[in-house]
Amino acid sequence: MKFRSDSGSSSRATVLYDAPGPRSRLRNNVLSGVVAIVLVGIAYLVYRALDDKGQLTSAKWSPFTDADSWTTYLLPGIKGTLIAAAISIVFALILGAVLGIGRLSDHRVVRMISGAIVELFRAVPVLILMIFSYQLFAQYEVFKSKDLALAAVVTGLTLYNGSVVAEIVRAGIKSLPKGQTEAAAALGMRKGLIMRTILLPQAVTAMLPALVSQMVVALKDSALGYLIGYIEVVRSGQQLGAYFGNYLPALIVVAAIMIVLNTTLTIIATKLEQRLRSSKKGKGTRAVVAAGGIGGGVPGMGIGGAPGTP
Repeated sequence: MKFRSDSGSSSRATVLYDAPGPRSRLRNNVLSGVVAIVLVGIAYLVYRALDDKGQLTSAKWSPFTDADSWTTYLLPGIKGTLIAAAISIVFALILGAVLGIGRLSDHRVVRMISGAIVELFRAVPVLILMIFSYQLFAQYEVFKSKDLALAAVVTGLTLYNGSVVAEIVRAGIKSLPKGQTEAAAALGMRKGLIMRTILLPQAVTAMLPALVSQMVVALKDSALGYLIGYIEVVRSGQQLGAYFGNYLPALIVVAAIMIVLNTTLTIIATKLEQRLRSSKKGKGTRAVVAAGGIGGGVPGMGIGGAPGTP
């Protein structure tokens, strides 16, 4: 197939789509300009509305320079968010590992029970799980009144995120080559030992990006706890906005705090992933060097470097 190109035309043929001609480029540029003008107009209208309400004045931001605003509202909220997220992430990883491995069990009953639990809690919204847990714990006095909200938030986040982590674990293990499992079974290793020593250590590195994404989801979903009275950063920001009458600056600061928390979590997980990958590469290199030093390093050489029989 040949393509014609005029010296005065900058269009290039592409495999994915037909390159636009002069009229199409002109139409696209006009439409892009119109959309840009509309967006600028909307932004200006929003700015005028906020400015008329006095939400953009420096007085609305001054409470964030006061230490009492942080110690009374924001810092307790950040603490509540981190506590709920940390506990639920740990429990979700444990629950997800158990359910994920259970879905790969040789026993049909274990597979069916694990699958039913995963599908159930994946289908129920996190907020419903939190409200249900709160009412259940309160009715049967499972926890003290001051710990009810935290327990409900952790339970809801654990059940939902644990079911999602279970699918991540199952997919990560099934993505590994079957030859490793077959070779280990041929050596007489039990399936539990194969899972602990061979499959899971390799699958963790492959699953880590997806696990990090789910951890971020758990951290953000902890904000739903404000509906059942749990003190976290979003509720604290709303309380601060109600007290000083600066809802917009308060929500902007809360959004910035959540961005910092999520970014920090992602950076830590990325460093951990890089460390795991580098350690595995180092182990693989040492294993190759060790294997090469036992009769396989130089052709015609036996064990320890002694001359061997060809």
